[in-house]
Amino acid sequence: MTGAPTRQLWQRLEPERWPLPLEALPADAALVGGAVRDGLLDRLGPKPDLDLVVSGDAIALCRALARRHGGSAVVLDAERCMARLVIRGWSLDLARQEGASLEADLGRRDYTVNAIALPLRPGAALVDPSGGLEHLRQRRLVAVSEANLLADPLRLLRGVRLAAQLGFGLDPSSEAWIRRHHGRLPEVAPERVLAELEKLAAAPLGHRGLAQAVATGLLGPWSAAAAGPAASGDLALLERLGPERVAAAGLTEAEAAEALPLARLAALFDAEALERLRSSRKLQQRAGRLRSWRQRLEEGQPEEVSAVIAALPEAERLQLQRQLEADLPALLLAWPAGLAQAWLGRWRDPDDRLFHPRPPLDGRRLQQACGLAPSPLLGELMERLLLEQAFGRVHGAEAALRWARHWLECRPEAGGRTPRRD
Repeated sequence: MTGAPTRQLWQRLEPERWPLPLEALPADAALVGGAVRDGLLDRLGPKPDLDLVVSGDAIALCRALARRHGGSAVVLDAERCMARLVIRGWSLDLARQEGASLEADLGRRDYTVNAIALPLRPGAALVDPSGGLEHLRQRRLVAVSEANLLADPLRLLRGVRLAAQLGFGLDPSSEAWIRRHHGRLPEVAPERVLAELEKLAAAPLGHRGLAQAVATGLLGPWSAAAAGPAASGDLALLERLGPERVAAAGLTEAEAAEALPLARLAALFDAEALERLRSSRKLQQRAGRLRSWRQRLEEGQPEEVSAVIAALPEAERLQLQRQLEADLPALLLAWPAGLAQAWLGRWRDPDDRLFHPRPPLDGRRLQQACGLAPSPLLGELMERLLLEQAFGRVHGAEAALRWARHWLECRPEAGGRTPRRD
């Protein structure tokens, strides 16, 4: 495995930029995993995670490196002798070699494209015992072995995620193993499953990967799309959440990075499923609200969304904007392009008081100006003012005060009298 691939990989890795010199590492250290794979594919980020294998005590080495070069040493797995050095924005994972040789260590890994190593000693060639270089060339994801997948069942889902992330085809034999053993995934800690799903949802072809995960049975214990009458609708929505929808809706790269993963996850998982996956409460709420409004607005064909929205009472329209103020682009991804772009334009305007509802007056000023005590009446008045401002019938604080006084005077329940504070 000598020659051009090795030289090209060194050039792309730019070891002179690493946060510590190569001379600080043991002579038998080897770079493995994602950095090697992504370097060969020319898709390295500015500070890639570096996974290193050493023959000695990786935890002791990590602590020694932290003392000499700075950074923090974190023990990841004491039993397997794995630690992480976090230094100047970089992350270096060090692990003790498993087996009698580097080849033996690589033979225990999940997929062949992750089972390529670059020894860091000068002049060393790539080590590729399972044909990962050829599979990279073929853009094919191949499991090292069935037993290796079962050694950590999360690897079943990781295969689907890697295929979507890299744009690779999943090897038929590997896919068959995933289908055969999909029931093993619930053995994995829910937090680890969720982390893989979030990476999958963020991949450019994540919509296809998630659909494949459903088809292989991997998501059965959690996904609303795995069974039931809503399954076909959820999967149909998921199919629309590809990169082309980002372009059609007019989202920027930053907006898409936030909206697309949420839109995809919410297509498959309700709040209860995300709770079983031990997600944050915030993610459960965001996905739950998004699913609820999708069901409310998108029951018919996508082209009918505009008519459904037009029929909403003003209070419900305001509630939509309040609940999805931060996540509106995730809702727009499945809408017709013209409507999505129009709404996105208004959402980007921070002064649009329908898309970014803000009270025209705070409660204290209303109490002082109108002689109101804290009460349900005050809360109702503030809600009505919010609605009037959102739909352009009140502009500015003084107009809001005039409207508030008029509303209080005209309330039949008040008998024409404004309630006073004690």
